[in-house]
Amino acid sequence: MKKKWWHDKIAYQIYPKSFLDTNGDGIGDLRGIISKLDYLKELGIDIIWLSPIYQSPFVDQGYDISDYYKIAREFGTMEEFDELLEETKKRGMYVLMDLVVNHCSDRHEWFQKALADPYGKYAEYFHFVKGKDGKEPSNYRSYFGGSAWEPVPGTDLYYLHMFAKEQPDLNWENPELREEIYKMINWWLDKGLAGFRIDAIINIKKDLDFPSFEPDGPDGLVSCVKMVEEVEGVGEYFEDIKRSTFEKYDAFTVAEVFNMKEDELSEFIGDNGHFSTMFDFSAHTLLQGEKGWYNARKLSFKEWRDTIFDAQKKAQGKGFLSNIIENHDEPRGASRFLPEHAQNEAGKKMLATTSLLLRGIPFIYQGQEIGMTNCRRNDISEYDDISTKDQYQEALRAGCSTIQALEICYENSRDNGRTPMQWDGGKGAGFTESAPWLALNPNYTEINVAEQESRPDSVLSYYKALTALKKSDEYKETFTYGEFVPAYEDKDGIFAYHRIWEDGTDRRRQDILVAANYGTEPCTLELGAPDSERTGIKALLSNTGREKEREEQAASTGCITLESCEAVVLCI
Repeated sequence: MKKKWWHDKIAYQIYPKSFLDTNGDGIGDLRGIISKLDYLKELGIDIIWLSPIYQSPFVDQGYDISDYYKIAREFGTMEEFDELLEETKKRGMYVLMDLVVNHCSDRHEWFQKALADPYGKYAEYFHFVKGKDGKEPSNYRSYFGGSAWEPVPGTDLYYLHMFAKEQPDLNWENPELREEIYKMINWWLDKGLAGFRIDAIINIKKDLDFPSFEPDGPDGLVSCVKMVEEVEGVGEYFEDIKRSTFEKYDAFTVAEVFNMKEDELSEFIGDNGHFSTMFDFSAHTLLQGEKGWYNARKLSFKEWRDTIFDAQKKAQGKGFLSNIIENHDEPRGASRFLPEHAQNEAGKKMLATTSLLLRGIPFIYQGQEIGMTNCRRNDISEYDDISTKDQYQEALRAGCSTIQALEICYENSRDNGRTPMQWDGGKGAGFTESAPWLALNPNYTEINVAEQESRPDSVLSYYKALTALKKSDEYKETFTYGEFVPAYEDKDGIFAYHRIWEDGTDRRRQDILVAANYGTEPCTLELGAPDSERTGIKALLSNTGREKEREEQAASTGCITLESCEAVVLCI
């Protein structure tokens, strides 16, 4: 594998609207991000990814962009963005922005010109398609529910929107459109951006015949995903983007990719892949219901663990994955992946241990480092997310009661990850001095940065210890390039793996065991180390502060016993 500048980095996702408000309007802003750069540096962060801060009507929280060259006034000014770039450089940090180019906003100048002349130049920037028998061109359902086609006023045409109707899909078959996008990407990279997180990129390739498929629901529609899965040739677009933009700047790119074909991993993230890396969503997609949130199944620990292990093994020798516990499109990992008995500080530290030390680039989502959780709401009107409102109605149509539908939203809503950052226990959680744009999680008085900064045994303190260990001179090579080898897969409730690195030049070998007990009972693991080597076993980190105890146990018995919710990192 060719070594890249980003291989040993740790990334942090900021959802700007919910990070820190400095001007009292209840919305986070760039000034707030700048003020917390030292906090992020101390946490061990190298790369900051900003969810969209472009000008937008915010129908889909900024993923509907009306001007790719402007900063939304809610977040600040371009001068403040330039200041953010400068301040991150001073700290040896990098900034990524969200690249949203499958679609734009219906307020974008291109789309407004297309509506004004539905048969002209700008209509070709979108998918304006003639209806069939006075109806939509095909039976696609958008990601947010309902038809993916919307009538073009005054014509027999429809435009395609795989997301909200206010997010018309761009026509990547049009070379003029592609050149406009490439010009925009290079403009941002010239400003000093380190790269992009690339949104919903697999969707840019369309079958221009737009065939209908067998319906998959009572509405007579089929998920637009079906067309994406059937079409070929999206890799040609990805290579064109890379050649025209990213490659020129040695930019870091992390792709949001679903529906990738089984044999395409090397093409996507290999040494010469389309992107630097892509998120591992394998565990998250397991939880998706076939019909919607209302029939999402509960995941067993073994299935969750084995799915992550499988993704790690598939990527090994091919490329780097980006590993996540949660993000702005997912509920909080502490509420989702931890069994009920482990939804405490020890469990949150355990989850962090098994995730951050996997092979790949760890992405920490804001608030994850203090163990923020899902937020229960009393009424659907208290939610903001467009997808949550759609899924709530789907649940009611499927026969769920309002109480059941709200519980489904509590477990799955994207708003769980979007509640404001909990900086302290005072009014407004230190996020704002006025009413926040989205109601705070009431547990901010117990779970917040200020409280945890004062406590050496807090979740936040443990995250700092984890990132320091991952980046330490002695173990950095192993945690970056070391082989991933699953361990103790026959043990119920045990999530364990080795990271093994060998230096071919001086025959040095390092074997680090990461082991955690997600079960309710203690579990003993035989280390298999010869007697002569046991005294060399070193406990690098323990989420319960038992480093010395585990070292002594390993040396005397050749085993370690993990209590429920205990995690340990051993160099053996």
